[in-house]
Amino acid sequence: MRLVLASQSPRRRDLIASLGMSCDVRPARTDESRRPGEAAPDYVRRVAREKADAVPAAAGEVVLAADTAVVLGGEVLGKPRDGADARRMLRALSGRAHTVLTAVHGRRPATPGLEEARADALVSSAVRFAPLSERQIDWYAASGEPLDKAGAYAVQGAGGAFVLAIEGSVSNVVGLPLAETLSLLAGLGVAPPWERP
Repeated sequence: MRLVLASQSPRRRDLIASLGMSCDVRPARTDESRRPGEAAPDYVRRVAREKADAVPAAAGEVVLAADTAVVLGGEVLGKPRDGADARRMLRALSGRAHTVLTAVHGRRPATPGLEEARADALVSSAVRFAPLSERQIDWYAASGEPLDKAGAYAVQGAGGAFVLAIEGSVSNVVGLPLAETLSLLAGLGVAPPWERP
């Protein structure tokens, strides 16, 4: 089975590559807006499934999609609109714990003699931020790194300097929980790297 990544995220692509696995990248074009009253777990699950459905797949391919949200006190912090919004999010995260949710969805299309198959997983990690000064917030926002990251930070980048602790999957905080993703893919016929010739 050939893996198709329905994402333009370089972080997800790099995580898959770190396992020695290759994939075709076919970014999904979907509306990622949260619906009124939609709970965060339902939101990321729905978006991940819609991303997987938005990408065509042929026989012998499995589409993998994911969606990550940073949740603080019931508020979903998506990607900041601009530098001011990034600063607002970083002030809110300062000195507090928050949750990172990632939903992963896999889809294997129906082919002659093989029914369509789907699998999904929802992974939650708790992240604790250090208290941040305005100078730290301004420095980080000016770096540009927060602008395309859920919650306005990248744990694998300079934003990792503000993270005191992570409880749960670290790769989930980056954007793709590897253990759960490999298990999901194996169920759809994509062998893990240690079982490949």
